[in-house]
Amino acid sequence: MDEDTGYEAVRSRDARFDGEFFFAVRTTGIYCRPSCPAVTPKRGNVRFYPTAAAAQGSGFRACRRCRPDAVPGSAQWNARADVVGRAMRLIGDGVVDREGVAGLAARLGYSARQVQRQLTAEVGAGPVALARAQRAHTARVLLQTTGLPITQLAFAAGFASVRQFNDTIRAVYAATPSELRAAAPGTGPRPEPASTAGVPLRLAHRGPYQATAVFDLLAAEAVTGVESVTGTPGERTYRRTLRLPHGTGVAAVEERPGRPPWRTPPPGPPAKRPASDPAGRRGGWLDARLHLTDLRDLTTAVQRLRRLFDLDADPYAVDERLGADARLGPLVAARPGLRSPGTADPHELAVRALVGEEAAGRLVACHGTALDSPRGPLTHLFPEAAVLAGAVPAGPLGALAAALADGTLCLDPGADRDRAERVLLALPGMDAATAAVIRSRALGDPDTAPPDLHAPDTWRPWRSYAVRHLRLAETAA
Repeated sequence: MDEDTGYEAVRSRDARFDGEFFFAVRTTGIYCRPSCPAVTPKRGNVRFYPTAAAAQGSGFRACRRCRPDAVPGSAQWNARADVVGRAMRLIGDGVVDREGVAGLAARLGYSARQVQRQLTAEVGAGPVALARAQRAHTARVLLQTTGLPITQLAFAAGFASVRQFNDTIRAVYAATPSELRAAAPGTGPRPEPASTAGVPLRLAHRGPYQATAVFDLLAAEAVTGVESVTGTPGERTYRRTLRLPHGTGVAAVEERPGRPPWRTPPPGPPAKRPASDPAGRRGGWLDARLHLTDLRDLTTAVQRLRRLFDLDADPYAVDERLGADARLGPLVAARPGLRSPGTADPHELAVRALVGEEAAGRLVACHGTALDSPRGPLTHLFPEAAVLAGAVPAGPLGALAAALADGTLCLDPGADRDRAERVLLALPGMDAATAAVIRSRALGDPDTAPPDLHAPDTWRPWRSYAVRHLRLAETAA
């Protein structure tokens, strides 16, 4: 996208571009999302950046009005299979905070210098700066939604020291942590995250969101003890347990999307971008709540929920491509913004794809890890691959579990998708259709179709979304 198109998006406050790029204003020292409701700056004062970290690295601070750190992620990182796309997915999952740049580079199979060079060239910031921007966002959420003491909060957000935390908050938000907390909406004391309240979140998405289709799928697939869907259509709540790097968690996500009132563009021609928004919805969020045994897992838990609900997708690009197809056009028109759900746990998804939901429920009952404090119907974590490999050493399940446990099969966010599929197909009892499901949902590949489906090249790179449209049409018929 050229800068003239970017400025048109800013001028029309077009939320379809939120998260795809950021703009900064030289005269104010502030960077914003394209849909920021503030007065449009003069073209000569605007600078464009591919990431918030790049804007921060150039000395700009986040706008307090539009909160550019709360936008959806760029859809291109899920679509791209190269080292930059894989690195961005791993950084989002918190790998740099847990393992450092050396750990990130090792997972990618490149040197730390190569990773630094490629990320800086493409997204304007290296892995440390990208992780720092993510930590700042996590810190803001904790400051404005919890009563956690500042010292504990700094380490929970992933900072190595309180001084580093204070310096980052001042640099990114032009405020002290105390000032940022005081500026939060609402009044009165905030509960600590260890209480029953949990951490409330708004999981942002761009464009229309077919929440009913997503929650229908989750309800149909729910595994007893690990997941539950309660309520009536349109008002349902999805809950599930999470195994996280530092502890465990329970997440609850509401079906009804929220709509920010200021995201509707003002009168005038919109930015030149293909595909319209038939429902007139310029983005929004899903309300969620996380109960974590260790707050250091907040960033990772949020990213896993975003992958599960496919919140970083670009529905405009998907609908424009698939809507032009004679077979898919009517389906896209009926369900604009349809998502291709992923998973919160790739290992769990792979096992479930192989054995089915009913057998998965029996595995949970026999080999799952019981929660210290069950929450209603949520009683267990899904069994770890190593546990299943020991309990079921033979057959297709044993082979899959062993490959996951010893690292032969890698399904983490930065995995090489082609290599993972080759490993899957080499496992006994694994057919191409099941491997395609795992590639699409466990690895988040937006361009995967089962072998028995004639998927023309004109559906690329969104074949996973085409499959969802066709499956829903078959169900309706």
